[in-house]
Amino acid sequence: MELKQYQIVLVNLDPTIGSEMKKTRPCVIISPNEMNKYLQTIVVAPMTTNSKHYPTRVEVKHNKTKGWVVIDQIRTIDRKRIVKIFETLSEKEIDTIKTVIREAYVD
Repeated sequence: MELKQYQIVLVNLDPTIGSEMKKTRPCVIISPNEMNKYLQTIVVAPMTTNSKHYPTRVEVKHNKTKGWVVIDQIRTIDRKRIVKIFETLSEKEIDTIKTVIREAYVD
């Protein structure tokens, strides 16, 4: 299965601990294609349909539904957790995610 950066994938995030996002839910692949091609692990940001407007949440449209990519919950998963592959984010959504990642993680 070929995984590309900024694709939306359905991921089984359980088991989780504490405040980590739970359940099987859509996530956006954050790791670059070179890593996705060769490593067994993928870096993802989970998505939610229920969010307040935080600076680390990026609003996107997926499956005709408004949702948010939760940049403050980025995590590394084994590719075996991926259940299904969906579409890729739009260029505008990708640009916004890049900006939020830079603002949140790069000093």
